[in-house]
Amino acid sequence: MIVEVGGGLRTYSAGGRDVVDGYAADEACSSGRGQVLAPWPNRIQDGSYEFEGQRHQLPINETERRNAIHGLVRSESWRAGEHDASRVVMEYSLKPQSGYPFPLELRIEYELAATGLSVLMTATNTGNERCPYGTGAHPYLTAGGATVDAVTLQVSARTVVLSDESGIPARTEPVEGSEYDFREPRLIGTTRLDHAFTDLDRDNDGLARVHLTNPAGGARLALWVDENYGYLMLFTGDPLPDVNRRSLAVEPMTCPPNAFRSGEDVIVLEPGQSTTSAWGISLADEQGRI
Repeated sequence: MIVEVGGGLRTYSAGGRDVVDGYAADEACSSGRGQVLAPWPNRIQDGSYEFEGQRHQLPINETERRNAIHGLVRSESWRAGEHDASRVVMEYSLKPQSGYPFPLELRIEYELAATGLSVLMTATNTGNERCPYGTGAHPYLTAGGATVDAVTLQVSARTVVLSDESGIPARTEPVEGSEYDFREPRLIGTTRLDHAFTDLDRDNDGLARVHLTNPAGGARLALWVDENYGYLMLFTGDPLPDVNRRSLAVEPMTCPPNAFRSGEDVIVLEPGQSTTSAWGISLADEQGRI
């Protein structure tokens, strides 16, 4: 189920089982569930950044850490354009505003198939100046069970981003030999995750995948990202009472946290230019294959 407020993914189930940890139709979205993150994902330190010689100040909406977090469209009203039984296109016009004086046309295509869900995100610079851009998504995946502790996780990433107490990247390290090495499938156990991962290994189809398997219930699924998503944020939700390790946020991101400040992997859109990125969730078939 796709919502008008924020244009995000509220619920998704298949075969009578929840695939994402969503929220009810009469509830407000909490903890970022299924939200669309644009024109930047994750955090910007102090909400302040410089672009082409101009300093911009965004509103601080993570007040305890003094960050601007997760973009500008999570609470906005999107409109449904094309839609049918298995596909919907959500659209939003982002107007120039304080801290981000750049107009964008945003378009998200959600499509369901027997094999899973695909999400195509497109942004177009409709202004007369170049603009910085990044995007992400915030689904919480569930493979069943009371917590993620007994879920087997596999992440095709060779590097982890370690952040300070404000959630701002401090350094990167190889995952090899650390508690964050999930390149081979293993139980999440007591590992607390609130980390970005990068240097993603991709399969022959060019996609990088995060696999979740519930050994007890047999549930198996994977979140995939195309080459435009170079980062994956994994979050076990430990500090959040409404999540608290019940599900795992797997967040595709085109750039790392604090990218507008660091400049790392920020997409710069020329006037009239568009960029498209794709991610999705694949479900196991009757033979358990993804």
